[in-house]
Amino acid sequence: MLHTPVAKPESEKDVPAPSLFAQARSAVIWRSGAQIVGQIITWGATFLVIRILDPHDYGLFAMTQVVLAVLNMLNGAGLASGLIQKPDADERTIRQLYGMLIVLNFGLGAVQFAIAPLVAAYFHQPIVADLLRVQAFIYATTPFVAFPYALLARAIDFKQQAKVYFLSSITGAVAALTGAYAGLGVWTLILAPAVLYVTRAIGMTKVSGHHYRPLFDFRGAGDLAKFGGLMAAGQFFWVLQSQADVFIAGRVLDPATLGLYTTGLFLTQILVSKFVPAINDVAFSIYARMQDDRDAVAQGFARSSRMVMLVAMPFYIGLAVTAGPLVATVLGPKWVAAAPLVRLLALAMPAMTLQVLFSPACSAMGRPGINVHTGMIGAVLLPLAFVVGLRWGVTGLAASWFFAYFVYLAITAWRVLPVLGLSAMALAKAIAPTVTPAIAMGALVVGIDTILPEMAVQLRLAILVAAGGVAYLGWLWLFSKDIVLEAIAMVRGKPYYRAGEGPVPVTSAA
Repeated sequence: MLHTPVAKPESEKDVPAPSLFAQARSAVIWRSGAQIVGQIITWGATFLVIRILDPHDYGLFAMTQVVLAVLNMLNGAGLASGLIQKPDADERTIRQLYGMLIVLNFGLGAVQFAIAPLVAAYFHQPIVADLLRVQAFIYATTPFVAFPYALLARAIDFKQQAKVYFLSSITGAVAALTGAYAGLGVWTLILAPAVLYVTRAIGMTKVSGHHYRPLFDFRGAGDLAKFGGLMAAGQFFWVLQSQADVFIAGRVLDPATLGLYTTGLFLTQILVSKFVPAINDVAFSIYARMQDDRDAVAQGFARSSRMVMLVAMPFYIGLAVTAGPLVATVLGPKWVAAAPLVRLLALAMPAMTLQVLFSPACSAMGRPGINVHTGMIGAVLLPLAFVVGLRWGVTGLAASWFFAYFVYLAITAWRVLPVLGLSAMALAKAIAPTVTPAIAMGALVVGIDTILPEMAVQLRLAILVAAGGVAYLGWLWLFSKDIVLEAIAMVRGKPYYRAGEGPVPVTSAA
């Protein structure tokens, strides 16, 4: 059996700290950079498709995503994470992982195909059954993405997979535009991800260069299965949280209203669902390598949170205060009713963004069970909030995110921070310099918006965005210049000394 460099555990043990920092910086740049460029292409296609399709189409698609999200938490991603976290992995373990991924995902495809009519009956939408049956094909691609990803991630090699992700983003975008302009309607939303994942599976298998054959004898794989099971359990509760709103509201709201809500949610979750996972992927690999140095993990997590919130806070506050002209400009006139929902949802996203940063750090420290426990809490808290919020219709549903996620963030921090060796005060101090200027920016934009005369929504949006950008960056430069210099140093791969701290290394946290 031929070994690739990513599969040799002995080559992973003796990496000196400076090399690890360099790997981390390269990984962040390639993983996040390709994600950004790929998402710009995807968003361009997505927003064009949104303008062509109707809210009704997106409501039907959201109903199918509930099932995919629930089943996908069993797709073996936790097993792949177990291989990444495992300091030593022999050839047998690697081949067993490959076999597990194949068995799990082909089984999940069969399950989804079988239960499709039941799901359609629950939502009272017969077409949902057909959509789910076609989507079942996607599971066949998962092993050929997840297995190469695990091999590459063990070596903190995100350059090759970044290229594949970029290419698959292009093919998915082309498929989406082709389907929309061809009049496929809701089937456009099924075609695009299918093309994307097929491209990604072929590309990942090729760039990993592995020659492993799957092994279906799973004896001795107990540790890997246990870690993967805990990760899957945590993911299961996350899915319950993230899909409970559509599952509950899908029987109450009509497809068009549900489509307005889910599209507004998509818009506000662009950062936390598209970019933060890329950072978390890299962070998990690096934290796993640093797990014996608790102080380094604590410092890395604090700085990671600061850098993420440096971008997230102005993004979310900006979404909230420009929701009206933004929705009209980006999504088009038929979606203007989603603007009030975007405003409410955007205010909840800072708490959600910070909350999801905890999971990879905790799991990399060998404590995925804590993620399971906090996930269980969220799986009760959020659905309860959604049920209560729906008493006031779709607006109440959107508002419930704000109250639920700030409570959930507090609970998660209380459980996880001791594992990381970081105090709540230290974390608050780390991110505070990003919060104040964002709030000041939001207040200024609201003030400008109230005094602007009637004008084209595109021009209004441009003025508000420009004013907000100048206000945010100006505040940072005047009152928190060290944060700006830290971010610049991170991008350049240089150490930076902040008052009262040692040098800021280029870690996964950054």
